[in-house]
Amino acid sequence: MSNSKIIKASKVAGKSLIFRDAKVTDASFILKLRTDAQKSRYLSAVSSELPDQERWLTAYQAANDQAYFIIEYQGESIGTVRLYDPKGESFCWGSWIVANMRPSHAAMESALMVYSYAVDHLGFKAAHFDVRKGNERVCQFHERFGAQRVAETELDYLYTLNLDAIKAARTKYQRFLSRNVEVDFL
Repeated sequence: MSNSKIIKASKVAGKSLIFRDAKVTDASFILKLRTDAQKSRYLSAVSSELPDQERWLTAYQAANDQAYFIIEYQGESIGTVRLYDPKGESFCWGSWIVANMRPSHAAMESALMVYSYAVDHLGFKAAHFDVRKGNERVCQFHERFGAQRVAETELDYLYTLNLDAIKAARTKYQRFLSRNVEVDFL
């Protein structure tokens, strides 16, 4: 089993979306998403204080075990996504939030970008993640990608997605991201 690593990138470019490394100056945008009543219903609770979010982002900048991105469309911030918790050949992803004012393809393209970045550029061969119970739309989204529900906790369903399922999903949904992403590493 290899030990792939999560490496931060300054930019990951997809078909129409860009992921850029999150900065302390993004704290207000992130806090707005994470404290929105509808968006945060299935997320871990965070402090509503801006200095707390800024401290978290400062700590993130010094960390070397995760990549936290702002999702942009046509130069506007529309969401967040994070890769973290590498375990051998598997990575976890989450903190995935997209604003209401986004293109309809943003969820699909951003998910495909995560897999392209993790598999093609970082060498991972599987993913693991959790979805809050009750968040049926996101459960269905991941299951359409081939994710398998393998366990559950009091709060979450736990999923895995193997390389064959990732490849099949990337082929099935290639109209949303027809090529590998382009990456500028930090």
